[in-house]
Amino acid sequence: MSFVEYSDFIQDGDVAIVYLGHDSLMPVKVQQGTQTQTRYGVIRHSTDLIGQRYGSKVTCSKGGWVHVLHPTPELWTVSLPHRTQILYTTDIATITMMLELKPGSVVCESGTGSGSLSHAILRTIAPTGHLHTVEFHQQRAEKVAEEFKEHRVDHLVTVRNQDVCQDGFGVSGVADAVFLDIPSPWEAVRHAKTAMKRQGGRVCSFSPCIEQVQRTCEALADQGFEEINTVEVLLRVHDVRTVSLSLPDFGPDSSAQTEPDAAEKTPPASAAPVQTSVSLKTTTPPREIPGHTGYLTFATKPRT
Repeated sequence: MSFVEYSDFIQDGDVAIVYLGHDSLMPVKVQQGTQTQTRYGVIRHSTDLIGQRYGSKVTCSKGGWVHVLHPTPELWTVSLPHRTQILYTTDIATITMMLELKPGSVVCESGTGSGSLSHAILRTIAPTGHLHTVEFHQQRAEKVAEEFKEHRVDHLVTVRNQDVCQDGFGVSGVADAVFLDIPSPWEAVRHAKTAMKRQGGRVCSFSPCIEQVQRTCEALADQGFEEINTVEVLLRVHDVRTVSLSLPDFGPDSSAQTEPDAAEKTPPASAAPVQTSVSLKTTTPPREIPGHTGYLTFATKPRT
């Protein structure tokens, strides 16, 4: 099992995602002889998981059942243990596209946090790219490095525990793209420029407050970055449902009454109209829209 390579069968040491319901998923480290408690009963790793195909339906000890899924960055985002606020798929998709990431890209990131974006980046740049990620908090840096090893992507990433605003990313002239998710990104812009390749690249900064965006844009302009722009991604999920609409009865068609005795064939006005209806698919907008998460500021480093 790897977050960047698909495996058919569950093996000892894998990290699997147990699907309990639409809004309930949990990561499980598969180990011989271990049990996992769920609300549907016990899952025995030796007999219920190891050797089974990913996607299998597993019956728990109380008779309920779950599905065991292969881990992906998207599933990890909604099931990971939160050590910090994280980025979700809507923003992550925009970031990976606007940074023009592809297999073989070299990326610098700060801060690592819980590793939600990091896993998506690693899947995108595999198998020949590399991620240099910097985390200020020592325990978080150690924990995310441990997770990268468990998820078998540690050969694609280098984790550094340092202050990116003071010490930079620890590399220079290698990055195709840089991502900043720190309280004062404007202090790290010059280090981002140093880390990027001479032929240019893309940089992105995530900030929840517009005042942070203003200072970051000023720093980017001062460092010679071009194409500076800021976006906010808001997701509206429409509900698709089937509705039944009644068709109105406008009475007989007078233009079709060409026969002399047509009036005799016309039903009396007191006759009850025939009610007909039609079923169709329609969408309804959400009553509530998830609020603001943050601003994404993008810029391009020109060739030097």
